[in-house]
Amino acid sequence: MPLDAVTLRAALGELDEGLAGGRIEKVYQPDREEVVLAIRGKAGAKRLLISVSAAAPRIHLIGSSPENPASPPMFCMLLRKHIQGAKIVSVSQPALERMAVIELDATDELGVPCKKYLNIELMGKYSNLILQGEDGRVIDAVRRVDGDISGKRQVLPGLFYRLPPAQEGKVDPLSVSGAGLAAALRTGDGEKGLDKWLLGHFLGLSPLLCREIAYRATGETGKPVCQLTEAEREEAGRVFSDFTGFVRENRGRPYLLTRREEKTVFDFSCLPITQYGDLIAVRQEPSFSELLSAYYAEKSRAERMNRRAADLIRTVTNARDRARRKLSAQRQELLETAQRERNKRMGDLITANLYQLEKGMNRVKVVDYFDESCPETEIELDVRLTPQQNAQRYYKLYNKAKTAEAVLTVQVGQGERDVDYLESVLALVSEAECEQDLAQLREELRQTGVLSNRQQRGQRQKPVRARPYEYRTSDGFAVFAGKNNLQNDLLTMKTAFKSDIWFHTQKIHGSHVILVADGREPTDEAMTEAAMIAAYHSKARGSSLVPVDYTPVRYVKKPSGAKPGFVIYHVYQTAYVTPDAARVEALRVR
Repeated sequence: MPLDAVTLRAALGELDEGLAGGRIEKVYQPDREEVVLAIRGKAGAKRLLISVSAAAPRIHLIGSSPENPASPPMFCMLLRKHIQGAKIVSVSQPALERMAVIELDATDELGVPCKKYLNIELMGKYSNLILQGEDGRVIDAVRRVDGDISGKRQVLPGLFYRLPPAQEGKVDPLSVSGAGLAAALRTGDGEKGLDKWLLGHFLGLSPLLCREIAYRATGETGKPVCQLTEAEREEAGRVFSDFTGFVRENRGRPYLLTRREEKTVFDFSCLPITQYGDLIAVRQEPSFSELLSAYYAEKSRAERMNRRAADLIRTVTNARDRARRKLSAQRQELLETAQRERNKRMGDLITANLYQLEKGMNRVKVVDYFDESCPETEIELDVRLTPQQNAQRYYKLYNKAKTAEAVLTVQVGQGERDVDYLESVLALVSEAECEQDLAQLREELRQTGVLSNRQQRGQRQKPVRARPYEYRTSDGFAVFAGKNNLQNDLLTMKTAFKSDIWFHTQKIHGSHVILVADGREPTDEAMTEAAMIAAYHSKARGSSLVPVDYTPVRYVKKPSGAKPGFVIYHVYQTAYVTPDAARVEALRVR
């Protein structure tokens, strides 16, 4: 989500407390839309990142500076000239806008003390970083805006700096009381949901916060305003009053929201979010800077992994779809071979009635003595063939269908295994956490022939080593889960001892999981947690009461020539578990 004005207010309060009085020692510009200020104050050295990229505008402290270009851009040189060595007076927010202003005590070219201001506008594609002088004029900006770009507001050196135009029809939520909100809701817009109504009436609120206020007031995020009861309007006013008091008193805390199933970051906020129930995990971070760093770092990592895995997913998906089409055609052909007995019967009937057939006939009616009621049946003939040749034609069709049935039965079985294997690869691609995991998946697909050498050209060819997932149960047993089918084979067939316990979801694609017994008898708790790990690393991650088969490794066999990850077992037991993402992640060894 974009950094909303309410969360930004809380984050700037934290920055003001930590940076006020500090001095800017260095200025870097690692990217066209990013500036890093190295600041030294009472708390020591800190680095402030200011990003005005359209996709992720933000301001927060970072641990280490990104790599800088060999030669600094012109805007970086200008900032060094004007603010390097300046003292930070305050970090503030004008009204409740997605803006930050850093007030600086600096000196001009003659060494005379003066004020400078960094205006940071965090407004999506309109984001900008503007250096303003003491006289109120723009010194320069990351993005210069002339009349051709905007007829309402220009941002050019020498022009007076003006705040971005306010959103029409919206009011500051801090100026409205709970009673005022309840009164406004009595004349609210028809079928518009309460969350949309709040979003359309107030400045600085994100869709997430509007949904949260609506949910806390009514138990729903989008209940139409016209359907609100008087009690719900009063409750909405009370919730809104609590929320504005929360903002005024700067009681916001950094909360990171993550999807329980996918283990990926989902959103962030300055207050606990309750609207998603158990689907989203809410975790408080130590500071807003750590919150924003964690969110955007994970977001960029996930996007980067999605881009890198896109070609792999596309290749495997296409291969699976081709295999499905081929399998469907083979199944249809196999069904057609079921007619072979009729062809043999027609051949036998022609042979039994040769005396009444002549060359040139296109059909004949004969008594079907294979049927108890001996009805007459009509047989089609080829006019170009003799009666004996017509009988042989039906016998050949019978023999061809009989041979085809044997071949197609094998091919259908192989096709089903191919589709099943490709489905398992697609399930494992979504589990990849780094480039090493993807590289090993590519190596697996190359070995199985899904990826050709031509498709692998330019990819790294040397063997890739990626470690499986490692867990430690509550009572100390080690548990390992494969990240791909090559690791599944290695874990089950090479690494595990015969006395270790093997887990896998029943008839559901997922990882092989090994509970290392290490000469001990596994406890019920360890067995339950290992089964939960197996369910978690499967396509049934979001389901409840997932069937998980388990058996000692000695009973798990791999058929000769089978695809990676494919095994058979006949002696086993089944446990039914509901995967708990928080519990599984807590067991993981990092």
